[in-house]
Amino acid sequence: MSGRAPLKETGSREIYAGRILRLFEREVELPDGRTARLEIVHHPGAAAVIPLHPDGTVTLVHQYRHAAGAWLDEIPAGLLEAGEAPIDCARRELTEETGLTAAHVRPLLAYRNSPGFSDEVVHLFVATGLTEGPTAHDHDEVIEVVRLPLAEAVARVERGGITDGKTVVALLAAKAGLLDAAGAGS
Repeated sequence: MSGRAPLKETGSREIYAGRILRLFEREVELPDGRTARLEIVHHPGAAAVIPLHPDGTVTLVHQYRHAAGAWLDEIPAGLLEAGEAPIDCARRELTEETGLTAAHVRPLLAYRNSPGFSDEVVHLFVATGLTEGPTAHDHDEVIEVVRLPLAEAVARVERGGITDGKTVVALLAAKAGLLDAAGAGS
């Protein structure tokens, strides 16, 4: 890993502020002294959780994503609220979207979704000890809850049937055995 200092920012202006994100134009000084203008999306971050049942199944949500123009299968996820810890967001979204509550929620990994233009970090968790209850979908969500074998979900990723980034990362981490390393067997 490089021990280099961050680029020096010489200017910044907000171009857009919306409900979910803010867009900035930033001017930075490059190591050779040249300047560059960058468009940076500020995103509050997100948390997502892979609900793992004792029988080896996982719960996904099937929902329409207008930006993608398609119905996608995803692990439960949502935006971090101001001051909210990622693990609390994961628990909240798990219950809101699927009706499940978890006795155990453990960190899996965090990753940067699109670091070329966004500061978004997605925090992934594994949920076990699941119990069912009512959902509490947001007013703009159209969600169907789907439960399928973990192996089938991984196979759908490998065939290109599941394309949502956070879900692909989580399911391939499951295939690599990282769920066990995260304490998912509890």
